[in-house]
Amino acid sequence: MAKVSKFMNTWNQLLSPQQESATPTALAVGFVSVVTDLGLIAFTGPQSGTFLHSQLTNDVEHLGPQDVRLAGYCSPKGRLLASFLMWRDDESVYLQLARDIQPSVQKRLQMFVLRAQTKARDASDERVLLGVGGGFGEAVLRTWFDALPEAPYTKLDHPLGTVLRVADAFGAPRYLWLASPETVATVAAELADRLTVTGNEAWRLSDIHAGVPVVTAATQEQFVPQMVNLELLGGVSFKKGCYPGQEIVARSQYLGKLKRRTALVSIADPAVGAGTEVFTPADPDQPCGMVVNAAPNGAGGVDALVEMKLDALEAGVVHAGSAQGPALQFLPLPYVLDKLDV
Repeated sequence: MAKVSKFMNTWNQLLSPQQESATPTALAVGFVSVVTDLGLIAFTGPQSGTFLHSQLTNDVEHLGPQDVRLAGYCSPKGRLLASFLMWRDDESVYLQLARDIQPSVQKRLQMFVLRAQTKARDASDERVLLGVGGGFGEAVLRTWFDALPEAPYTKLDHPLGTVLRVADAFGAPRYLWLASPETVATVAAELADRLTVTGNEAWRLSDIHAGVPVVTAATQEQFVPQMVNLELLGGVSFKKGCYPGQEIVARSQYLGKLKRRTALVSIADPAVGAGTEVFTPADPDQPCGMVVNAAPNGAGGVDALVEMKLDALEAGVVHAGSAQGPALQFLPLPYVLDKLDV
């Protein structure tokens, strides 16, 4: 861990992100992000998959060695305590989540292990995490990799580290590269020469444009998975067994009782962040939704994923902070928004 921390200090001095507020257009060309705001929990032991299968919204028992999946962890009321990117190797199942909630979520999951043969550890600082995307990102990675994951939500293990292909954004593939500090030190100069060097905010902006929600401390227990489109992204299995909140999640899906979704928007206010409520002029005293994630868009404002009522989404007149606040400019999501209106 000390080795990773020392390396990150050196990286930040040499390649400090000058494009933390890069525009989507700039990121679409090609970028590399040094990602430090994501934590990682590793569950190790022969019953890790079985245990997590009983806790998460997605299938863990049939998670293959090349699979990457999204998943949620819900309260008994079906509200998301965390959202994960999930994969496994020969020894462990890994859950990547917002770093600000990693300790509390790990502790809560550990409470329910009981006699299961698995043990959780904080693996956040065991590797350096690089996010690569944009039009030139794939070609640059092929400098070191003969092959890359062929489809979103797949992975490969390589002597230079683990490469996860996540949801595409800006019309191009995106990858998360988990590598040793020594490996990143050998590739850093070429990455910086050929791609725009960025940091957490740029990677979060790419997540937002991919339509992928990340639950943080500001939004824990605010959303049923479908409110943030998690099942549209393959993050909920309706065929697996029970997990905390499963009855509510299933009822929302099959009885059509949930009439809320998440939209991609741009807001001309840099102060808007996760947890900010949104309002419509038709009902100015009651919020119609909440910002899930937001990141600077390089134009003086933020782009954001915003959960809201379907009638507000359809009306298209929504404001941040109050009914008189800055207007939300709706942008197209990269997937079809099934409104669950049955």
